[in-house]
Amino acid sequence: MSVLYSAEAVSTGDGRNGLVRSSDGVLVLALGAPKELGGSGESTNPEQLFAAGYSACFHSALRMAAREAGVPLRDDEVTARVHLERDGTGYRINADLRVSLPGVEHEVAVGLAEGAHGRCPYSRAVRGNIRVEVVVLEA
Repeated sequence: MSVLYSAEAVSTGDGRNGLVRSSDGVLVLALGAPKELGGSGESTNPEQLFAAGYSACFHSALRMAAREAGVPLRDDEVTARVHLERDGTGYRINADLRVSLPGVEHEVAVGLAEGAHGRCPYSRAVRGNIRVEVVVLEA
């Protein structure tokens, strides 16, 4: 397998209450705990960053599946919700993906979402490691 692209980011400071910066300087973000975890909620956090990346990656895979199937998409959206959970051994994350494909028959939309879930690099990376629920919303 050949590497097509490598992203690099560095975390400094106090982890969840620190700073992340990409090696190219395009991304520079202060991190902070959400209100639900005792923070101010005024900065982004790792779960939001994961949700943003997952929704964008899944959306690209979904659009690719639609193009290959000859299904035109319009006003389509993918919402990722990433949950930080705690169990007896520590913390973990789980994710819910909500797919909205207005104007696409529900069964067709489900097939496209399943195809996207099979090819999305984020979905492939977490498969078997975290719970991911993919729900196609009714048009």
